[in-house]
Amino acid sequence: MLLASAALVAPSAVKPPLAGPSLFAPEAITRTVTPPKGMVSTSETFRLPPALIRAVIRAESGFDPGAVSSAGAKGLMQLMPALAAEMGVANAFDPRENIMAGAQYRSALIAEQNGNVALALASYNAGPGAVERYGGIPPFKETQRYVKTILDHIARSE
Repeated sequence: MLLASAALVAPSAVKPPLAGPSLFAPEAITRTVTPPKGMVSTSETFRLPPALIRAVIRAESGFDPGAVSSAGAKGLMQLMPALAAEMGVANAFDPRENIMAGAQYRSALIAEQNGNVALALASYNAGPGAVERYGGIPPFKETQRYVKTILDHIARSE
């Protein structure tokens, strides 16, 4: 399966996972339908439930590794070129690189938002500055729809 290749990334190819306790209870990783091995590896590496990774990919690209947004975001997790470059992604259309970088970045956003997944999703969509400026999810219809869509996908997968 396409997402199984994410497990093949060498640990040195990505930054180390965030230090500290898991952001999610261990049962959140095993409670869902067993995901492809790459998803488990990525979710374990960055302490994200597989359901979150799948929900982001579904919402961002519809599982199309060649997806390109009107803003220029690329691949399964829709990485903007500057973010992809900052994260050391050589090919944003490579599912393995895209998923690893996307999961790592979202894990960092969740940590910055003290474990609040909704605020982390809003930070990815509208930018951390907008979330800070509004003291929560910004009043942008696109961002509110984005957060709701992903949280709904997660809820349906559990």
